Amino acid sequence: MEQRIRVLIIDDHPLFRQGIRWSLEEAGDMEVVGEAENGQEAIKLAERLSPDVVLVDINLPGLNGLEVARVIKRREPRVGLIVISVYEDDEQLFQAIKVGAAAYSSKDVHPRDLVRMIREVARGKYLINDSVIAKPHVATRVLHQFRELAATEDERTSALFAPLTSREIEILDCIARGLSNKEIATQLSISGQTVKNHITSILSKLQVNDRTMAVIYAIQRGWIRMGYDGHHSHAVGEKRSS
Repeated sequence: MEQRIRVLIIDDHPLFRQGIRWSLEEAGDMEVVGEAENGQEAIKLAERLSPDVVLVDINLPGLNGLEVARVIKRREPRVGLIVISVYEDDEQLFQAIKVGAAAYSSKDVHPRDLVRMIREVARGKYLINDSVIAKPHVATRVLHQFRELAATEDERTSALFAPLTSREIEILDCIARGLSNKEIATQLSISGQTVKNHITSILSKLQVNDRTMAVIYAIQRGWIRMGYDGHHSHAVGEKRSS
C-alpha cells in the first residue's frame, strides 16, 4: 500500500481545522498527523511529527503564519508549505514566496482542489509559480527582489551561483530590471539570438520554465534579502564581461 501523505494543520479556528481533517481523511491517501492553533505549538509539532505537507493560516494569534512558515521551512527544508488566508492578497502572496511556500490559497478553496493541491505539493511541485505569473504586479516585484541580493561576493554566494557564468548573471540582472530581450541585446551590445541562447542556458541550469520562475527559484532558496524598500542593488557576482 502506498504511504499516505502526512499533513499538519495550523489554524486557530477549531471548526475550520475539523472541516479540513474530514476532507483529507475522505481522500484516502492522506493522514492528518497533528493540529495546532498557534505558532509556537505548530513549530514544536512540525519538528516532532515530520509532516510531508503543512497547511498554515496567515492570521494566527501571536506569531503570525508567515513567521511560523519561515521557521518550519528553515528547520525542515523538505516539508511542503501551503499558506492559506481568508482572502487572496498580492502582498501576502509575495511574502508567502519569500518564506518558501509551495502554494498559496484563499480559505474558500473547494475541498477537492485543496486535496489536489496537497498531493502536488507532496510530490515537490511549486504551484505558487502559477499564482505569481498570473499577477503581473507581483511578478514585477519578484523580479525587483532579485536585485536585493547581497552586493558582496563570499564563498556561500559564489557557490550558489557557480552554475551561472558572469554573463548569465548580468542578463539576469537585466531581467530583474524588467528589460525585454531586445533591450537586453541593445544594452549589452550583443545579438537578440545571443540573449535568447543565454536565457535558454539559465533556464536549463536552474531547471525552470521561464524568466520569472528563474527569479522565484532564487527566492525559494534563500538567495534573496528579506527586506524590500524599492531600492535596487546588483546581483551577486555581477561582472561586466564581453
